Order: sequence, then structure tokens, then C-alpha cells
Amino acid sequence: MTWETVIGLEIHVQPATRSKMFCGCPTSYGDAPNTNVCPVCLGLPGALPVPNAEAVRLGTVGALALGCHIRERSVFARKNYFYPDLPKGYQISQFDKPLAEHGSVMIESPERGPIEISITRLHLEEDAGKSLHDRIPGQTAVDLNRAGTPLAEIVSGPDMRSPGEARAYLTTVRQLLIYAGVSECSMEKGSLRVDANLSVRRPGDPLGTKTEVKNMNSFANVERALEAERVRQIAMLERGEAVTQVTLTFNAATGEVKPLRTKEDSHDYRYFPDPDLPPLVLTPAWIEAQRAALPELPAARKARYQEALGLSEYDARTLIQEPAVSAYFEATVAAGVDPKTASNWVLGEAMSGWNDHGHFAIAPERLAALVLLVADGTVSLQAAKRIFAELAGNDDAPRAVADRLGLVQVRDTGALEGWVAEVIAAHPGEVARYKGGDAKLIGFFVGQVMKRSQGKADPKGIQPILTAKLAE
Repeated sequence: MTWETVIGLEIHVQPATRSKMFCGCPTSYGDAPNTNVCPVCLGLPGALPVPNAEAVRLGTVGALALGCHIRERSVFARKNYFYPDLPKGYQISQFDKPLAEHGSVMIESPERGPIEISITRLHLEEDAGKSLHDRIPGQTAVDLNRAGTPLAEIVSGPDMRSPGEARAYLTTVRQLLIYAGVSECSMEKGSLRVDANLSVRRPGDPLGTKTEVKNMNSFANVERALEAERVRQIAMLERGEAVTQVTLTFNAATGEVKPLRTKEDSHDYRYFPDPDLPPLVLTPAWIEAQRAALPELPAARKARYQEALGLSEYDARTLIQEPAVSAYFEATVAAGVDPKTASNWVLGEAMSGWNDHGHFAIAPERLAALVLLVADGTVSLQAAKRIFAELAGNDDAPRAVADRLGLVQVRDTGALEGWVAEVIAAHPGEVARYKGGDAKLIGFFVGQVMKRSQGKADPKGIQPILTAKLAE
């Protein structure tokens, strides 16, 4: 009998605020250790927290993008535990009355096709500091710059059945949050982190004992870690051993998971409402204003690309993967290029620069000017690709580059006839075969003329001349 995998994910996202969740310290990345701290985020006696209004707004926007119901009254609570990088001895979080609940997202499962993943809750909290194990030999240092940084924790239902589905869910949620302007969702900078819960069971049985995997720095490693943990649990159960509830760390170098500690239950944290913070009250009008201000989200944009712009499902899906790519495409269309041609260029030549450097090599207006040179017959498509490569290193107009490289198409009949005559004279064998009935060779002759003209001959003008000369 097979085993069924059950996965639920907790995503910690840092809303794009300039200051921390309950004080005015900056949230900038990469500053010297322990320079962005104050009595509030250090938990010094007498310091009182004040919620960051922008963090509340971004958390609400994120919850709405995930289809959640927003609570008009939520409560901040203290989550009590000891760890060296938690200066207060507790974390301000939300427990039984979170900001939002009952959302869902649609994902494309590698095994099951389109499926819905439930969002159990989204709550706001503050981050802890960071333990540094590599700065002082033999010792652990603590950097409290992150202590108090706002986080939105998004908890999914146990709806995923494979590591591949977990990766698809993460990709979808990240895309939604970036489109909504909630966060940059950078795992490298720590503004998106994932804790993955996994258990296995026989189909139809109750849920098995779950374990939690941490320390994953990419979606690919989340998938690898879950695969490793699934194999580990199945092997244990098939040996007759019991799975225990533990927290594990993932070693990306070895691809192995290793138990860190016994996992706590929620009652171990002794949650209670924070006495220094009143309930967070949001009016229905304010919530609806945030809903109305939501930008176009990926699913709606993909549908628009297909229905209004006539793009294929593949093109539309690829263009919306990153908001910057989608914006570049739309700017190219706005500059006068028809959508399908713009899609071909953006997903072709332009994406090579994006993939290599994370930005486009030329502005969309210059790309549009180049594409329009092809449309009006000034340059060939082949020549336009050479011009595109030249545009990246200067601010010249595409037409100027075409002139400089001698790539403007030649339509002069006399010049075309000259190249055609040279090609016919150089290939007597092919000419004989053509006259013997091998009509497909016309493509060969066109190619030879283009080669002899160094791509400058107008392809539309070549064929009639070739046909006439070969008929003589």
C-alpha cells in the first residue's frame, strides 16, 4: 500500500515598511550589527510598543490578496519562550484572534493540475534577532537589528500532497504578495522565510505525526528538504518505528534533514493578550478601501492577456511570472507594438538580459522603436537582433545603429538583381535541380542572397526577381 504525504506551510513575510513593528527603528538590510535598536525593541523596562500603521495596512492588503476574511478586531498576544536572540523573553504575535482567516489560492499542481490551497490564517508579529555562529571563533554572537521587524505569518491548511505542490504554492503566494506591493519577498535578505510541516499516512487514515523543517534558503531547497523528510518518515514507519514531533534543519550541501529539538505545542508558549497593546480595531470602511485599492493580481492579468490581447496561455503565464517583466511588456505595447510581437521580443531577446542581470538591457520605448523598424521594412528581423545587441551599450536610437552597421534593408531593384545574378552564377548545380522540378530550392536561393547581401536585401523583393531569373 502506498503512503500519502501531507504538507502545510508557514510563510513569514516582511512587509515593506521603513520602520519596525512597534518602534521607529529602521528595517534597512545589511547595517552594522546592533545599530538599529532602541529601548522598545530591546524590551527595556518602561518602554511601550506602538503598532506600525503601515505594517497593519500591508498585512491587510496581503490578506485580501490571499482571499482572506479580515477581522475588524484582532488582538496582539505575548508568545513566551527563551532564546538568546529574543531580548524581551517573549515575542509579540497574534494567537486566537489573528488579523485574517479563511483564505485560499489556486495553484497548478505538478501531479493534480489546478487545485485550491486553503489559507488558515494571516497574523502580524515581530521578528526575533539573529544568532551569528561564524563571526567569533568558538562563540555565538547576537545581532538584534532584526528584533522587532514586522512579519506577516501566513499559515496554509494541510492541503499539499507533494514537495512539488509546496513549491508551486510558495511561488503563487510570493507572486501575489509582490503584485500587491506587500513585500519584495527576498529569501536572500530574509524578507521571506518558510517553515514546512510534513507527515505521511496511509490513504484514508487520520493525519500522522508531523515534523517541521527549517533553514531553507530557496524554494528549490524547500522542495528538496520535504522530499528528504518524506523519505525519512516513510523509512521509519516501514521499519516499525514511530515518528516523533521534532523540528529539523536542512543541510543544502548534503540534501539531508537533521533533528534540532523537540517541537513545542502552542500551549507551551503560554500565550496571553499583551497588556501594553489594546485590541487592533479596523473599521469596515477602511477594510473596503484597502480592498478597492488592490492592484490587478496575477490571475486577472493573465486572463486579460489571453482574452483582450490574444496571447497564448503559455505567453500570458510566462509574462506575469514577475511584475517587472509584465510591466516591461505592457510598456512595449503602449509604445505601439502589437501584443504578440511584443511578447515574442520580451520573452526572447529581452529576457536574456533579464535572466543574466535582473534588469532589462534597454528601455521598452527603444525596443518598440526597433520592432517598428522591422514592421515598416526598414530592417529585417535578423538585422534587428544584431541591432538589439548593440543598443545595450549606448543610448543611440535603433535607426542610428541600423545606419551605422549598414543594416538598413536594400529595396533597390538593381541592387537586388545584382545579388541574385551572383547567386545563380555561383550555384549551377542547384539551378539545374530547380529547373528540373525541385521547387523547394527557392528557399536556399533566398538564403544565399541574404547571406551575400550581409542581411541587407529586402526578403520580400528577392523572391519575385529570383523566380523570374530562374525561369529564363
